[in-house]
Amino acid sequence: MSQTESTPGRIRLLPSATADRIAAGEVVERPAAAVKELVENALDAGARRVSVVLEGGGSARIMVEDDGTGMAPDDLAMAVERHATSKLPEEAMLFRIATLGFRGEALPSIGAVARLSIVSRTAGGAAHRITVEGGAKGAVAPAAGAPGTRVEVRDLFYATPARRKFLRQPSTEAAAAVEAVRRLALAWPGVGFRAEVEGREVLALPPQDRDARIAALLGPEFAAQAVPVLAEAEGMTLTGLAALPIHTRATTGGQHLVVNDRPVQDPMLRAALRVAYRDLIEKGRHPAAALFLAIDPEAVDVNVHPGKAELRFREGERVRGMVIGALRRALGVGAGTAGGWSAGTPGGWRPSPPRAEAPWQAATPNAWQAPGFAEAPTQIAPAQTALPLAFSRAAPPAIAEDAPDGPLGRPLAQLLETYVLAEAPDGALVLVDQHAAHERLTHEALRAQLIEGGVRAQPLLLPAVVDLPRAEAAALLAAAPALARLGLELEGFGGGAVLVRALPALLGTADPGPLLRDLAEEVADWASGDDLPALESRLDAAVARLACHGSIRAGRRLNAAEMSALLRQMEATPRAATCSHGRPTVLRLDQAALERMFGRR
Repeated sequence: MSQTESTPGRIRLLPSATADRIAAGEVVERPAAAVKELVENALDAGARRVSVVLEGGGSARIMVEDDGTGMAPDDLAMAVERHATSKLPEEAMLFRIATLGFRGEALPSIGAVARLSIVSRTAGGAAHRITVEGGAKGAVAPAAGAPGTRVEVRDLFYATPARRKFLRQPSTEAAAAVEAVRRLALAWPGVGFRAEVEGREVLALPPQDRDARIAALLGPEFAAQAVPVLAEAEGMTLTGLAALPIHTRATTGGQHLVVNDRPVQDPMLRAALRVAYRDLIEKGRHPAAALFLAIDPEAVDVNVHPGKAELRFREGERVRGMVIGALRRALGVGAGTAGGWSAGTPGGWRPSPPRAEAPWQAATPNAWQAPGFAEAPTQIAPAQTALPLAFSRAAPPAIAEDAPDGPLGRPLAQLLETYVLAEAPDGALVLVDQHAAHERLTHEALRAQLIEGGVRAQPLLLPAVVDLPRAEAAALLAAAPALARLGLELEGFGGGAVLVRALPALLGTADPGPLLRDLAEEVADWASGDDLPALESRLDAAVARLACHGSIRAGRRLNAAEMSALLRQMEATPRAATCSHGRPTVLRLDQAALERMFGRR
């Protein structure tokens, strides 16, 4: 290289191989991106069946095979050239994109950083092969193959070893790739999909209708606890299923959004989903939905994100309003309803009746009370069943009248079947959220057992079978050795079924279904081979999930002994001022605070 060429600040053209590898990094940042691009190509080629094989998390080998239209020899040679495509018949189509991608971007990008082999055959024609290694293209040659296209990628990023160093564990990369296939499978129910990881089939979906595909991928419980969504406006149609507010998730992983057959994770659409459920679900929980938006291609720009996961709508507010309105109507929330949900007929749910608009209601002609206080019992509610507190699974002993009170005082009443009202020794009023408080007690008790060597398990008399989406079941079973330390004993039961043989003893008779779904989201990103501190941190996060499911809920009536035992245990428990999610468990109103509220000072 000459002195002129190496002088800092001089502008020069990059070698074509370097430029291609830089461009490839925008399209293929990990194996999942390569899988997504190749499957999208298959769908754009009219495939009715798509098969994906992964080895070494996709970095060792990716194979995507389809039964689409295939390519003739001349097209095969052109397909690996940059900026070549069969998907934009004319320049104006750039603003009206009706396909998933541009074949002329994915294939040369992958070929620039890996060893790429493509075998393709049109109906009635002969099969041909072309190879690309590190950007070097081979000649088209005759080959053997069925109608359609088979793309094989080996040694991904061998030509850019720095990128390979940033890949995660093979199991994590494989899970991300399979998730990309699952999202495309949800968007294209009429196409059969199969995925294999390290020789094990993890996805097997025949061509089916949309409802069957949703049930297969999101689980039968989601389908059973979801309501149909349907809305039409000029140039737009929204369909799909939205889960009832009783079916929430710990993360946004249960939200599946499809626009013009394209899976997206668009922030505006996610915000619309969040707003629609805002006053229906607990803070910190997330709704689940599978929504399909059909819109005029000219009204949406799919090229604002390298992976086309985010969109730009010409009339974004109009789209947002339609989505929110459609969801609220489907959930039974509208004029005259408060948005709460209560049990209706045995087979379904109905919106709760509207509440009074006024913030205060008259209890008697001359006395005013908050509506919740008017409805709550003025005396301590009788017990229904024994409270499974973190320190004992039996009913707590009765508290003597002269038993000493701690800083949280003595219980006076239970309000709205959710809050314990107590009087502190100094006369202050104390309000305790019974679920949040008991969640922290359970969390700390489980954590203490974990530190001592493992959470004590309680074998189930009859093992429970929980049906989950295959990806969630696979994540749980992969983490089974670690979960055993939490007192949770799991086995595979075929397909997406998981057999639960034991639960943590402190959880009592917790329903294993919701518990396993939350844990599946927690362990989805766990990778093998992590060091112990990282694993311990993840186990503690899983303990928090367990504690939430093992705690008493709002709506559970408590007796005097149970409320007093809850207060005493809080006083003896570290971090009891907040629950596992960081929300406060107790509020205190002293004389000064009450006087300020009533304008007396």
